[in-house]
Amino acid sequence: MRPSARFQPPLDSATLERLALRYVERFATTRARLTAYLERKVQARGWAGSPVDVAELADRLAALGYIDDRSFGEARAAAMARRGLGARRVAGALRQAGIEAEDAEAIAPAIAARAIDAALRFAAKRRIGPYGTVIADRAIQQKQLASMIRGGHSFDLARRIVAMAPGEDTENLDEAR
Repeated sequence: MRPSARFQPPLDSATLERLALRYVERFATTRARLTAYLERKVQARGWAGSPVDVAELADRLAALGYIDDRSFGEARAAAMARRGLGARRVAGALRQAGIEAEDAEAIAPAIAARAIDAALRFAAKRRIGPYGTVIADRAIQQKQLASMIRGGHSFDLARRIVAMAPGEDTENLDEAR
């Protein structure tokens, strides 16, 4: 028989603030993610006392420097580029994390600058184009192209990489733009 869950009293302002501080201490986060987390906690445990605005608490922590959406977005974009993911996948992840449009626009040039490197890293991981062992037939190239597009890379860049022969020099890839 499973023991019943331990009773947890409803949240108050001080407890909610401690939860928020503990969350930002443990995780890199955004205001939107912190707000969603706190709203889930309030809904699960209930609220005692006067109502509180969790978005205001998140904004206050951001003003204190505990949360920085732009830094989070830059770090997330760089990590995703290192994994070989393209600009569309990165932009989608930033939207999902709650990064506002102005911060995402500020991060976009850095994402575009790493597009070729990220696409080549993706191709190397999956042995596509210049990283393959044999010239792929048309059906396999179609699958490789689809894989690169799902990875968030532009169609044109993915097409150029897939069309490259195994062992071909990738240095001229950025000149072909």
